[in-house]
Amino acid sequence: MEHPFLARLRSGPLLADGAMGTELFARGIHADQCVDAVNLTRPDLVQQIHQDYIAAGSELIETNTFGANPFRLAQFGLADRTREINRRGAEIAREARETMGEPVFIAGAIGPSGALFEPLGSVRYADVAEGVKGQIDALTERGVDVLLFETFTDLNELVAVVETAQRLGDLPIIAQMSFRDNLHTASGHDVFQVLDALDQLKVPVVGINCGEGPQQALELVEAFGQDHRLISVMPNAGYPTRIGGRIAYLATSEYFARFAREAVDSGATIVGGCCGTTPAHIQAMRAAIPREVSRPAPVVSARPRPVPVAASLSSEPETNFAAKLKRNDFVISVEIDPPKGSNPSKAIRGAAQLKEAGVDLINVGDSPMAKVRMSAVGLALLIQQQLGLETLIHFTSRDRNLMALQSDLLGLHALGIRHVLGLTGDPPRSNTSPPVTAVWDVDAIGLVGIMHRLNQGVDLTGTSIGRPTHFLIGCAVSPNADDIGHELDRLKQKIDAGAHFVMSQPLFSVEQFERFQEKAGPLPIPFILGILPLESFRQAEFLHNEVPGFDIPQDVRDTLSHAGDHAGEEGLRLADELVEKVRSEVSGIYVITSYGRYDAAIALTRKLANRPLAQEES
Repeated sequence: MEHPFLARLRSGPLLADGAMGTELFARGIHADQCVDAVNLTRPDLVQQIHQDYIAAGSELIETNTFGANPFRLAQFGLADRTREINRRGAEIAREARETMGEPVFIAGAIGPSGALFEPLGSVRYADVAEGVKGQIDALTERGVDVLLFETFTDLNELVAVVETAQRLGDLPIIAQMSFRDNLHTASGHDVFQVLDALDQLKVPVVGINCGEGPQQALELVEAFGQDHRLISVMPNAGYPTRIGGRIAYLATSEYFARFAREAVDSGATIVGGCCGTTPAHIQAMRAAIPREVSRPAPVVSARPRPVPVAASLSSEPETNFAAKLKRNDFVISVEIDPPKGSNPSKAIRGAAQLKEAGVDLINVGDSPMAKVRMSAVGLALLIQQQLGLETLIHFTSRDRNLMALQSDLLGLHALGIRHVLGLTGDPPRSNTSPPVTAVWDVDAIGLVGIMHRLNQGVDLTGTSIGRPTHFLIGCAVSPNADDIGHELDRLKQKIDAGAHFVMSQPLFSVEQFERFQEKAGPLPIPFILGILPLESFRQAEFLHNEVPGFDIPQDVRDTLSHAGDHAGEEGLRLADELVEKVRSEVSGIYVITSYGRYDAAIALTRKLANRPLAQEES
């Protein structure tokens, strides 16, 4: 059976990555350091570069092991760590692939020994063949998909190490040489001698890398392709130059995009870059050559790095909710609690009616009052899929430890849920049987912080997650808290942790709203006011006296008491009047429904969706 890598090459051109060494230097590694040893000292940085190339569109990434042979490592006193450095290089590349979730191939990079051969020096080709065994073994043990021999200038050395690799295993081999401007290698061999030697070894992919730059590479591709070989080409970004004490390469990403098109048209199967090429070059090349299969647009991780790479961040389309908050449009959100059983039909019908009335999004509770209900994520996903209506899920730290919090957030993001209200959660009741135990590894502040870090492309430990998430993070505030100073201090901490908007527990009078405004002052993020159209006097009394966070003024309770059978109508009128008076002061409302009935919320939504601001009416 043909190896998957070779099968992939026969289906169309494949894009490799760009430089590793010059990228490490650009990101803070000193030029006199052993680049390969960075696998041990800064594996995070090596992995980030791999991830940036994958995000830019690479389908083949090279391990950071180009110089990890005993001859080069001996210059740094590291020859005895050859296997360790190569194993770690392969592991880092595999970790990057796993983190990014893309089916890229991993090439174990092997460069020339740098030795001076007989008769000019004392090293024999057989010595290099023996020395490279540890490197090949280590890369193979750690699961590379292909061996890439690159930047060889001596054909005899390349033949020696390729023969060793073929004796040790059966991984596909890419053999690349670097040519001078006369289209000869430094050892004096021309193109046809190189091709004849590699053809005799039955090397499946032959190619060119490093060298003088894209123009020379294109000449060589034409020469290599005369017998319909599989050809790889990875040139430098032009000639190096010194700018401000540093070596720089001046070929632009646009120039490399044109090169990529021409290389593929000339017969190249693998196209990539060598010294001086960056994720920006690869991203431009990705746009210039076709893919075998389509994949989502790349997003470069936002994880902090020593210096920024040129590859740009690309973001997914903005949600309607996010766009309205940005424009300062009035937002209408209505809460629907998940069912206590497995049938979501009633909740979905209610959401459909609310959508028709003009609601912007549906809030889905996370087992409110600490009672078992259908998963908030499950109901939210059904609403989004069946109705095309945006949702905001309540997500508590009560029921999940730190691992589950992060895992669930990554899962719901993959399912397309973008709006999350981070909550601590109501405590479980003490009289349940069997008893229910809360977790609370973190509270709402910590939960907001976790989501903020995921949006930056890292988990709580600082480990990259590949592409960053795009959560619009909400937090809650209780304007009627007994200790309002403590409540506002926690609100500030939530905002500092990364919250994008705040939703309040319900208020029932303008006076309550004004008192909260006076104590809280101007908020730096949008404020969405909680509204609860009361259904009856008994409900008002229960909420006021038995449920934390509710403070229903006496005059409101008296009005409902006097209304008798019409209390529901009065509750809706009071809610409507409150919204009318404060509408210009808030970013929207969050309507809480009572007893699973949506009539009042539908009526309120229908009025508000068509009502201009008070100052526009005058």
